[in-house]
Order: sequence, then C-alpha cells, then structure tokens
Amino acid sequence: MPKPNQVESKKPIRSPAKEMLIKAYLLSYNFIQTLGWSYLLYQIFEFYLLKREGTLYDQVGTTLLIFQNAAILEAVNAIYKLISSNPAIVIPQIYSRIFVVCGILLPLSDSQSTIGFPLLLFAWSITEIIRYSTYTLNLINIQLYILKWLRYTLFIALYPIGVTGELLCMYWAVMEVSRTKLWCWELPNKYNVVFYYHFYIVFNMILYIPIFPQLYLHMFSQRRKVLGASTKKTN
Repeated sequence: MPKPNQVESKKPIRSPAKEMLIKAYLLSYNFIQTLGWSYLLYQIFEFYLLKREGTLYDQVGTTLLIFQNAAILEAVNAIYKLISSNPAIVIPQIYSRIFVVCGILLPLSDSQSTIGFPLLLFAWSITEIIRYSTYTLNLINIQLYILKWLRYTLFIALYPIGVTGELLCMYWAVMEVSRTKLWCWELPNKYNVVFYYHFYIVFNMILYIPIFPQLYLHMFSQRRKVLGASTKKTN
C-alpha cells in the first residue's frame, strides 16, 4: 500500500542530550534505508541490463527482505514517539508491505515470476529512495525543492503501479495456495480449527478497495497543500 504523509502526534519534551541521541539514530536509520533501497534499484537494473542468470527474486530477494522488514522500526519509532507520526497510521501501512514480502513473495514462487513483482519493486524502490532521502536531509536542516516536488508528483504514477504489482502477486499466490494448500488447516485436526490461507490473501486484496482510493486522494490533497504553499512562498 502507498505511504501518504503520516498524521502527526504531540512531540514529548526531552533533554538536549536525548534529543541529539534520537536525532543521530534517526539520521542513521533513514540514511541506511536510502542506501538500501538505492542498492535494490541498482540490482533491478543490473538484472535486466546485464541479463543475469536465475530469477529477479534470486537477485533482489535478500535485499528486499532486509530493508522492507527494517521498516518495522518506523512503527517502533512512532509508538515511542521518536517521530511525530501516529502509530495507528504507520502500522497498517507497514503491515501491508511486509505481508506482501513475507507472506506472499517469500513462500510462494509463482508470485515471484509474475509481472507484478518487477512492477512493485520499481514503484517501491523509487518511492522509498525519495522518502528516506527527504527524511535524512530534513534531519540536517536541508530541504530540496526537487525532492519535495518528486515526492508529491511521482506518486501519481508510482502508487497505481505499486498497487497493481501487489495485487498481481497476490492473485498468483491465491492460485498457488489453492493448489498446494500451503498454511491451510482443514478438519479434522487436533485444534478443531479451519483456516484457508488463500481466503486470507483474498481478504487482504479486498481491503485495497476502500483503503487505496482514500490514501491516493489524500496524497493529492497533500500535494496541493505542500507544493501550493511552496509556490506561494517562492513568489
């Protein structure tokens, strides 16, 4: 799912030493994430331009797992108010990405070979490079208009591309799980519980119907607010 601007919460009062320590941690985290997603984008181009052997997932799988799962720290940061973001907004966004990476791509090879996989990789990597580099520079009081413009303009294409890729991967995952019965519990079993993983995937797909339009339109609203304010300030 796309990541719109997060709703801010009240910032707690801290000592200067603690603020400096938190700033150093956030600076390191965002800088490393910028490098990680940049490397992933490089791996994508390397795979297609140099025609590497194996699959695209073989090329980028480890990098994707590391740096997407590292986003869990964003939820931790929000919960402990290290960043001015609402955990109720941050956690669902992170869950949707990690579900695709760990619940779809990692265990289900069919989802790795669909066109949806490179689509989501392309959209995610560019989005995250811009987002994390913006956060990194903001922490050292550097604000580049070009980054702001890219962040609030490229989403117009990148969000639909990313969501299309995610849904395509989930669709092929549903087909594979319905065939292999991966992580499905059928009766009889000692827990007397029925669970069909492919239905759970379908449930997650259905959630995109009400949620994605709201997030997408919210970003358009933010674009008018942020870029409009920048234009007025420049004038």
